[in-house]
Amino acid sequence: MTYQETIQYLYASQPAFHIVGAAAYKPGLDNTYRLMAHLGNPHKQLRTIHIAGTNGKGSTSHLVAASLQAQGYKVGLFTSPHLVDFRERIRLSGEMIPEEMVIEFVENNRAFLDEVHPSFFETTMALAFWYFAEQQVDIAVIEVGLGGRLDSTNILTPILSVITNIGIDHTEFLGTTLTQIAHEKAGIIKSHIPCVIGETHPETQEVFLNRARECDILGDGLETTECRIWFADQCGFMRRRRLKEAPICQLQGCYQEKNQQTAFVALQVLHNHSNIKISPEAIATGFAQVCSLTGLRGRWEILSKSPLTICDTGHNSHGIRYVVEQLKTENGKRETENGKLHIVFGMVADKDIDVVLSMLSEEAVYYFTQPATSRALPASQLLAQWQSLHPTHQACHCFDSVATAITTAQKEASNEDIIFIGGSNYVVGEALSLQHL
Repeated sequence: MTYQETIQYLYASQPAFHIVGAAAYKPGLDNTYRLMAHLGNPHKQLRTIHIAGTNGKGSTSHLVAASLQAQGYKVGLFTSPHLVDFRERIRLSGEMIPEEMVIEFVENNRAFLDEVHPSFFETTMALAFWYFAEQQVDIAVIEVGLGGRLDSTNILTPILSVITNIGIDHTEFLGTTLTQIAHEKAGIIKSHIPCVIGETHPETQEVFLNRARECDILGDGLETTECRIWFADQCGFMRRRRLKEAPICQLQGCYQEKNQQTAFVALQVLHNHSNIKISPEAIATGFAQVCSLTGLRGRWEILSKSPLTICDTGHNSHGIRYVVEQLKTENGKRETENGKLHIVFGMVADKDIDVVLSMLSEEAVYYFTQPATSRALPASQLLAQWQSLHPTHQACHCFDSVATAITTAQKEASNEDIIFIGGSNYVVGEALSLQHL
């Protein structure tokens, strides 16, 4: 098989959430355990850090991985979804898995895959664990796919569990309230395994505390050596920021401060409560060079400076709220230059469309579009929903392709303007792909 034939087989034979949505979701771990047993249980050979959360788990995973790389560890990194290349999901010290390793895995296990019919995510995760075990990584940073309790990655017994935050997303699987969703995410917390919680709300903190009691990891307080659960937003990182003691980060965007906070506390816990030693210098390097070290893209990424063109993968109400705040900041910097804000925006149909659209400013020109996926909300429908919420707003257009929307925005924008591209990982992925043409 060629590499392209291998990828086509994976997409054609196994349901992929990023393509078909809910139909690909297979709750429960039985299939995963069967797949792991067939491979010789490679996950049991790995020291892992397990990271869940509604938003920010990708950025946090990359920050942790980059810092460990800077310390000199051989680091596996498993994240999803990919933006341009499937191999982005599986990295070894920043390098994507070689094409020949993907081919080898599928060819050696195709008969079993055809028999069991795992989901695309289950197979991708199995490929990652097999590859990391083959390469004898020192540590693997593993991002949860969806939820936590019933996610395929929850077969792990990590050395550290991390939950970045809780927001409303994937309600058809995880519940409709923050408490219900927190319960699903808290499922990755394991007995006697340290845990870091990034952001909390009154209703979610109690969920985490109850789970910590069940798992016997609730200590006497945040600063005691007995404490095995840490709430990062209570650990003084922002005080370090004010005192200029916190590491400078390559990731831009005000919302990244919370991800930096979570990653920083996670690394401190690793250093103090495991045999993974990591220096302040390594953390500083990891934060300062996170994109360079790990290949992370699409997080408030500047694609062009004239006009300033930015893309970001925020794709639900929890994430878009921070994008809107950052856009206000960026636009405010350019008010004296009489610049306009142009927004290229597309979404998938299973998101909270009206909630997201109600957050967006009317002080912008909109280029509504649709990514090339069956999950996409048609651009015409997105435009109609926008107009129903903002009936007096006239500066909005509709395009059938992301490329056309971006090209039109570029033609209409002056050098003093800002172009923002987002609303969906798929929109950002297509924007990044255009740069490769």
